[in-house]
Amino acid sequence: MKELLTTLARGLVDQPDAVVVEEDAPSEDGTVVFHLHVAAEDMGRVIGKQGRIAKALRVVMRAAATHNGERVAVEID
Repeated sequence: MKELLTTLARGLVDQPDAVVVEEDAPSEDGTVVFHLHVAAEDMGRVIGKQGRIAKALRVVMRAAATHNGERVAVEID
């Protein structure tokens, strides 16, 4: 899952080497939180107009997690 988010984010930004994904331990309900860090200049590209790209990233990650029987959340830091 971490690799999927990293690959998606690197495809969106101008500085792919600055993309860092951190994974938290699963919470009590089994949800794994991924923290996405990108360069300050690329923050707008990852969020998108009115948050559409960020929402799409979350939807793709949630769909992939559901397919694997997992629960995930994505936070853009």
